[in-house]
Amino acid sequence: MVGPGAAPLENANPLVYRRSGERPVTAREEDDELPDSIDDREIFDLIRSINDPEHPLTLEELNVVEQVRVKVNDAESTVVVEFTPTIPHCSMATLIGLSIKVKLIRSLPERFKMDVHITPGTHASEHAVNKQLADKERVAAALENSHLLEVHKERKDEKDNVV
Repeated sequence: MVGPGAAPLENANPLVYRRSGERPVTAREEDDELPDSIDDREIFDLIRSINDPEHPLTLEELNVVEQVRVKVNDAESTVVVEFTPTIPHCSMATLIGLSIKVKLIRSLPERFKMDVHITPGTHASEHAVNKQLADKERVAAALENSHLLEVHKERKDEKDNVV
């Protein structure tokens, strides 16, 4: 949102992509007697609706996250998510990555090890951003940062108010 004194948008006219459909729930998933493994689509469903910090759109609608860039190994308790900023010099890349990581930490069992990083070759400062996303102290601070939560809430409220 650009207001008086605010900086102009870095990507004022991003491409908007169609959202994928909701995944149908299977009988196996509804059966409480069977173990429920976590798969790529389940992780994608968790992160696809995260709101972009700059636009009233989701990361899926901006093609920042795609199901093909989510890899889960439930047996080894690992989740790898690659995300693609909309422009190569996106200053919001670290915030987007932290938002994805925070969502996963808050949603998944503690046994999971998460690797969230920029899709190789898609950002000018990819190495520096990935280093920040791998920094446990930075991620811990993001978990406690109420501003990060407010950014998401503001974007959700803006999107809900669009007619």
